[in-house]
Amino acid sequence: MEKKIITTAITGSIHTPTMTPYLPITPKQIADEAVRAWEAGATVAHIHVRDPETGQPSPSLDLFREVITEVKTRCNIVLCLSTGGGAGMTVEQRVAAVPTFKPELASLNFGSLNFALFQVVSQFKEFKFPWEYQYLSMTEDFIFPNTFKTLRSQ
Repeated sequence: MEKKIITTAITGSIHTPTMTPYLPITPKQIADEAVRAWEAGATVAHIHVRDPETGQPSPSLDLFREVITEVKTRCNIVLCLSTGGGAGMTVEQRVAAVPTFKPELASLNFGSLNFALFQVVSQFKEFKFPWEYQYLSMTEDFIFPNTFKTLRSQ
């Protein structure tokens, strides 16, 4: 039988709660989805964390700790912690989880990105949380920076 590595991205940082009711937000929801992925055959879970009250991407080490602890007590999936964080986070915020938790894997975006999420704003009449409109709209004039200097610090 041919071996495969299946990776799942549990939340990412692009989607907002208004976009889908299936977006895991709380540490428990994120951990549950990582465990479900492992039970379905995934080997790696890429982890971002979110403010459990609003669903906004967060750099909180306490939230990372909660997710990591919950997942690791329930399964042996490899965790890949994000160094992408979310739009508008500083490099220091984006990478803080890696030296703190020393995960098996960590992401690294080689090159700056234009997410262009502003195009979906018109698809929604209302947003569940006030931050979502601004978060999506700001991408019309926002570059997610991954310069040579930031790559060295990641």
